[in-house]
Amino acid sequence: MIPSWIIIGAVTFFIALGSFLITPRDVKWFAHLSRPRWLIFEPLIPFIWTVIFIGGTASATIVWQKNPGSLMTWLLMALYLVVEIITVAYIPLMLRFRSLKIGEILGLMGLILAVVLAICVLPISLMAALLLLPYLVWTPIGTYTTDELRELNPQDA
Repeated sequence: MIPSWIIIGAVTFFIALGSFLITPRDVKWFAHLSRPRWLIFEPLIPFIWTVIFIGGTASATIVWQKNPGSLMTWLLMALYLVVEIITVAYIPLMLRFRSLKIGEILGLMGLILAVVLAICVLPISLMAALLLLPYLVWTPIGTYTTDELRELNPQDA
């Protein structure tokens, strides 16, 4: 039997990879947006998201291993999946529609669902909840950054 961490990791990887395959050709639009002066960490964002996805994968694996195959565990896996899909959809949808507002809405949706997920996971495993902390810390920063981009680029809001 295939270990659960391999299956969860593969699902996470292929969903994240899918965003690269469906990213529209509108990256030039995003590259030309004015950015806040304090946005010096932009080159680190891919690394930050890699850490976040690894943490989410480890969290989901811990939850699965606590009670594999139960209805509650499957529902939590579905919530993990929805959070990842919303997160991964941020760039393709924002670029496709050339709308920073869409990015901000997706960021807020992801944050709200991740808070719900962390609250649901906490009674199952403190470690699984702590592994969601990078997402819970970074997502407000990313959403705030998108909001600042909207302020600096009102024509692209």
